[in-house]
Amino acid sequence: MSTMDVPEDVPKARSSVPATAAPPAASTMTWVTLALMTTSSVASLRAAPTMAVYGLACVFLYIVPAIVFLLPTSLVSAELASGWSGGVYRWVAEGLSKPLGFLAVWCQFAMTIFYYPSLLAFVASTIAYVIDPALAANGVYTAIVIMVLYWTGVWVSSRGTKALAGLSSWGLIIGTLVPGTVLVVLGLVFLGQGNPSAAPMDSSHLLPQWTGLASLVLIVNNFLSYSGMEMNAVHVSSLKDPAKEYPKSMFMAMGLVLVIFILPALAISWVVPAHQLSLTAGVMQAFDAFFSYFHVGWMTPIAAVMLISASLGGMLTWLAGPSKGLLEISRSEGYLPPFLQKLNKFGIQQNILVTQGIVTTAIALMYALIPNVSNVYWIFSTITTQVYLIVYLLMFAAAMRLRKTQPDHPRGYRAPALGLLCTVGLLASIAALAIGFVPPSQFGSGSVWAYIGIIGGGLVILGLLIPLAFLKLRRPDWSEQEGGAAR
Repeated sequence: MSTMDVPEDVPKARSSVPATAAPPAASTMTWVTLALMTTSSVASLRAAPTMAVYGLACVFLYIVPAIVFLLPTSLVSAELASGWSGGVYRWVAEGLSKPLGFLAVWCQFAMTIFYYPSLLAFVASTIAYVIDPALAANGVYTAIVIMVLYWTGVWVSSRGTKALAGLSSWGLIIGTLVPGTVLVVLGLVFLGQGNPSAAPMDSSHLLPQWTGLASLVLIVNNFLSYSGMEMNAVHVSSLKDPAKEYPKSMFMAMGLVLVIFILPALAISWVVPAHQLSLTAGVMQAFDAFFSYFHVGWMTPIAAVMLISASLGGMLTWLAGPSKGLLEISRSEGYLPPFLQKLNKFGIQQNILVTQGIVTTAIALMYALIPNVSNVYWIFSTITTQVYLIVYLLMFAAAMRLRKTQPDHPRGYRAPALGLLCTVGLLASIAALAIGFVPPSQFGSGSVWAYIGIIGGGLVILGLLIPLAFLKLRRPDWSEQEGGAAR
């Protein structure tokens, strides 16, 4: 997952109905613009090392989830966004129930609790290549960097400062397109000079080698790589002809995203052997190897700064975004206690950010306690995926029910074969949930049951028990409408 648009999960009045006519010229955007927006909000280099482990088979492992998950998510969310404003909370609340709507928006927020440590672990390993590459595998160093950067981000966000968050608008160029292009070009030149690829590139390696379920586990991480498409669906009504232009926009975005994901992953696999590849520092390992080979080692810190700036900009944008969506719904419906609904003098939900920070700090300490940084990174990435998949399960179920219960409700875009798309999306999400409990082959000799316990515990506690507790303890005076949400 990369920098995504801030969720618009604020409940609207049930009577709000989108106009079916074309929007005014001033508010329209081209389908190409929407495709580029979607690409910038989804594409990232952070997941490249995860798939580079599979070499040429990464092409297959990226395309399959694009077909069975990315495409259904994009088209289904477009119909929902063009018919019901307010984001995933409104969709699930209308289609299923308000408590399930809260569960959906909670999971959208909760996944960031594990997302930030994994993102900042990537930043820590990148910084290490500027200071001392050996630090990239040091858990204590990684934990310290995560805590320092996260709490700095909380301080910046709690003051309502927007300046640093503006970095995210350049994220696609600074942190993805330029370094990604450099990585691929250097890789092609490297191979063109007759150097052998570290990973086999012949046709017999197009599919991942079957060594049991563990050989396919890395595909789960790709579901999270594609997540966030539903947030750009809110712009579907800005197209002149949504029925024709939105599918074109999504297919173009899919193509661009696949290129950005696949080519850098291949470039990494050309120069860094799979058994030496770090899931957090793999991008910098490849840059370091290429720059050393071409005798331009002085460029390694420059590449690191580019990747760091884009990641930090994305973190600042997302730090307050999902929590703000949760706050607005809670102030309206009373889902959170007044303490978590309070705003500071800058109008920021500081208590939510600090509470989230305490949990993030505890998670960061695991990097110091567990020897293998790559294993910790993988565990947190998987828990993030598992929690976010609950959102998609609810979204697909809500979309099918709304087609049955509100077939005549005005929609600016109607997804073709909605039932089939939702069924494929549901099955793919369920399969990803199941596969997520299988340790990857790179996990080593660690206890399988310990892995399952950690993943399952994170999913159940964060994705089910905590929101259930809020719903059970909910009181009428927690709602802003009852005067319970203090500023």
